[in-house]
Amino acid sequence: MRGPGFAPRVYLLALIARIIPVIAARGMGLGLDDMFQYDMLARSLAAGNGYRWYARADAARVAPYVDLDLAGAKGYDPERGLETTFRAPLYPAFLALVYLVFGSGEARFTAARAVQAVLLGAPLAPLTYFAARKYLALRASPLITTMEASRDESGARAAAIAIALYPILLLYALGLGTENLFFVLVLLSVILLLTAWTKPTPVVEMAAGLALGLSALTRSVILPFCLLAVLWLWRYVSWRAAGMSALALAAVTLPWVARNTRLHGQLTGIETSLGYNMYLGYHPQGDGSFVFGPSLDLLPILDDAERDRVGMAAAREFIRSRPDRLPGLAWNRLGFFFGLEKRAVVYFYSNNLVGHMDFIPLLILLILLLLPFVLLSLSAALGLALLRGRHPVDLLLALLFAACLLPHVLILAEDRFHLLLVPFMAMMGGVFWSQGARALLLRWKESSTGRLAVCTALVVCALLAANWGAELHRDSAKLGAVLGADGNRTSYPY
Repeated sequence: MRGPGFAPRVYLLALIARIIPVIAARGMGLGLDDMFQYDMLARSLAAGNGYRWYARADAARVAPYVDLDLAGAKGYDPERGLETTFRAPLYPAFLALVYLVFGSGEARFTAARAVQAVLLGAPLAPLTYFAARKYLALRASPLITTMEASRDESGARAAAIAIALYPILLLYALGLGTENLFFVLVLLSVILLLTAWTKPTPVVEMAAGLALGLSALTRSVILPFCLLAVLWLWRYVSWRAAGMSALALAAVTLPWVARNTRLHGQLTGIETSLGYNMYLGYHPQGDGSFVFGPSLDLLPILDDAERDRVGMAAAREFIRSRPDRLPGLAWNRLGFFFGLEKRAVVYFYSNNLVGHMDFIPLLILLILLLLPFVLLSLSAALGLALLRGRHPVDLLLALLFAACLLPHVLILAEDRFHLLLVPFMAMMGGVFWSQGARALLLRWKESSTGRLAVCTALVVCALLAANWGAELHRDSAKLGAVLGADGNRTSYPY
């Protein structure tokens, strides 16, 4: 990986690592309700029926699990389905393009997985490299030495290789999920925002707004960061930069908001899933994360606006009846957000979607899947301690972390939600990997500020380790069953 042309080589490494699971999984179907819904929407778009779901054939497939009163649904067309606003539109539109090119037959899942590996998964590695290079170059002193520049380059390359081989990200191409597109768009948004700092041209500024808008059309949870990013441009670049980005952001998102508003006859955002998520996040049977039983309660309500209203009303009632639960739920969600990346793995294996494995190979595989986040997050905390001084680009990344973390702490959290931040954590981890543990000792000796930075990093590492220990203790019975002789048939819900 040394020498010029690093970006294409790390892309090739990432692509090979992702194509292998795609080849191994050819013929595999869908494993989660979310994937089934995205596939429904994509097939509807590809067939020219619009953004609709639960046509007669698809409704029959879910009938054994959910009682859908389609006959009473306003505007329902049995052949074309029902118009919906529940899901953000961009990822189903991406899938629809894949289906238009490769067909909507049985081979469509393999085609989608291969395209995701080539166009979405593998590019994460070189994009992480570009983001890390740009971030570290912006933070560098004007008097930076050749040795320091080489060290920053090594850190950026280490971050890219970590993302190229990050185990859970290798497997994400197998799933039909918004994360595949979302991760790339958010990372690209940050690169363009950093570019706007150094080269504030109208083209770059509008491109940043466009990327932010497309990110919001993929998962609207990123909208708070989009607005904060525009304010960051106004404060640290120029009024023009903020205005151009805001204009592009609005041009991308407002047409879909107008479509949803027309459909429901009331002001409606990009998607109407907040009430559903609030219902789950505060349900008396829940702990702040996804809970299977109550997850089916609101699905029979086919009017998306009504489902959203009912979910929000129920969540408010849950909160009013037990306000004492709020601090504990928020604390739980914080732990879930930074939890070990095992939930999806346990679900897929325990439901026999990948077959049986003997104890030793399964244990090794589980360790290989869980250990990278442990090493990466600890390294990121230590890398942050090595960054000296303050810079506006630090604030931009802090806004991203806060805007990503806060909604999940307040609403609903799972370990998969931290994956958006993994490339940025790799950037910080690369700083530590390129300088080594000795740099922490030097940081400690240089000043009281350095000692505070190192102490803060060590406290963060201790809190993360305590969270993982508590998680493993809490889930020890489930993990023991999964690792048992019939673990692939324990059938744990997601």
